[in-house]
Amino acid sequence: MFAQVRGTTLYFDVDGTGLVPDGPAMRERPAALVVHGGPGGDHTGFKPAMDPLTDTMQLVYFDHRGQGRSARGDPALYTLDENVADMEALRGHLGLGPVVSIGTSYGGMVAMAHAARHPGAVSKLILIVTAAHNGFMSQAEAFIRNHGTPEQQRVCQRLWSGTFETPGQMAEFYAVMGPLYSRRYDPAAAAAVRGRATYAPEPLNRAFGPGGTLRSFDLRAEVAGIQVPTLILAGRHDWICPPAFSEELHGLIPGSQLQVFEGSSHTIRADEPEALNDAIRAFVQA
Repeated sequence: MFAQVRGTTLYFDVDGTGLVPDGPAMRERPAALVVHGGPGGDHTGFKPAMDPLTDTMQLVYFDHRGQGRSARGDPALYTLDENVADMEALRGHLGLGPVVSIGTSYGGMVAMAHAARHPGAVSKLILIVTAAHNGFMSQAEAFIRNHGTPEQQRVCQRLWSGTFETPGQMAEFYAVMGPLYSRRYDPAAAAAVRGRATYAPEPLNRAFGPGGTLRSFDLRAEVAGIQVPTLILAGRHDWICPPAFSEELHGLIPGSQLQVFEGSSHTIRADEPEALNDAIRAFVQA
C-alpha cells in the first residue's frame, strides 16, 4: 500500500487486526509503527520475526523515502529530519492516534527524534540497538580496525567512505558482516533475508560517508525531554551500537527501562527472537 505524503510516496504494510472480538464487545489493539534501520534498507527484515507481536498490536511497517518500495526523489532529502517528518505525516495519513513506536538501529534514531518532536503522537517508545549521537561511528570504526577480518575491513571501507554504488555491493556488505551482526548467524537464513530486501545505496552513502548526516547528529538534548514510557533494548555483543549507548539513553530519558540481551549482537531478532518479543509484549501490555 502507498501513502502520498510531503511530496513523496511511502510504502506501508499492515500486519494484524486492530479490532478483535472480546466476549460481547470489540477490543482495540494499539497500533505500532515499526521503523526500519539502515538507512538504505527496508522493512522486510523484520518479517516474520515480529509477526508474533500481532497478538498484542497492529503492526504498521513502512519504508523511508528513497528506500525499499517507497519512491525515490531528491537525495538531499534523504535525512533523519525528513524521515521524522515523514513518519509523523504517515501517522496522520492513516488516521492513527498515539502509536507504539518501535525503532531499531537507525530506525531508533528516527523514532526517538519523532517522540521528542511530536510528544502527543506516541503512547510508548521502544528503542532497539540504537544511539542518540554520532559517537557510535568512531567506536564501530575502531572495532573493525582492531577486530575485523580483512574482508570485513574491505567492505566497511565502502561504508565509511560512502562509496556503495550498487544494491549488490550492499548485499555483499551484509553477507560479509553477518557474523558480527548476529551471534547465531545462519548463512542460509541470512541469504533469504537479503534476497527479500530492496537495497538503495544513496541514503546509506549520505548517512555514513564523509560529511554524512550520521557523522554529526546529536539528539541528546532532545531525547532528555521525552516523557512517554520508554523501553531500551541492547545486545551485549553489538559491534556497531554497543550497550554503552543504550545505557546512556537510559540515563537521558526519565523513567525509561533498559534490558540488555546477553546472547545477542546487533540483530537481537535473530539471536534471541522469543525473548525480544516477550520483552516488547510485556512492556506494551503493562
